[in-house]
Amino acid sequence: MAEASRTDPDTLHRRGLMFILSSPSGAGKTTISNMLLEADPAIMLSVSATTRPMRKGEEDGVHYHFVDDAEFDRLLEEDGFYEWAHVFGHRYGTPKGHIRSALKDGQDFLFDIDWQGTQQLYQKDQQDVVRVFILPPSLEELQRRLTGRGTDSAEVIAARMDRARAEISHWDGYDYVVVNDDVDACFAKVREILEAERMKRQRQTGLIDFVRNLMR
Repeated sequence: MAEASRTDPDTLHRRGLMFILSSPSGAGKTTISNMLLEADPAIMLSVSATTRPMRKGEEDGVHYHFVDDAEFDRLLEEDGFYEWAHVFGHRYGTPKGHIRSALKDGQDFLFDIDWQGTQQLYQKDQQDVVRVFILPPSLEELQRRLTGRGTDSAEVIAARMDRARAEISHWDGYDYVVVNDDVDACFAKVREILEAERMKRQRQTGLIDFVRNLMR
């Protein structure tokens, strides 16, 4: 019995993955991300580097890696980012170093990024990336959700809807597409995708030795 426990396939080492959730604003990406982080201790949110100033209540290394322009430039020159972008006058990027070493140890990372960041990340490291796009059930429902927030003007909501149409046009650049007409059902599908991807043969790095021992 002890020998069986040492060779249990469920405990074999595997390589971690980079799990991307993308969606138009209001389609539920952030809600699903938070639910996943709370329910699954084996996945952690990727922490981006940014040149914007730290805000009250934020902690370096937890919310962001806060760097100055010179450090950001240095990382760019060394090809130190999986992806990066300009956002509202500041730069944001996903550092490679920590993530690459953690992936080897089996750590999974969650990315809350748009289709452009997804494309960059996939081009840099296809084998470890899983791309999931979340769609609203309709554009009318998406507008209702954005309006229901009560935080944006009609002009801002119109701009968000235009951006949503542009983002939705890239749905076919993802591995999986899930319609969020019910948040709990959508979350269940996202978890099923994550579990299935974890079990892919190419990520089960411990299988080689396991099968060799099995065949002796």
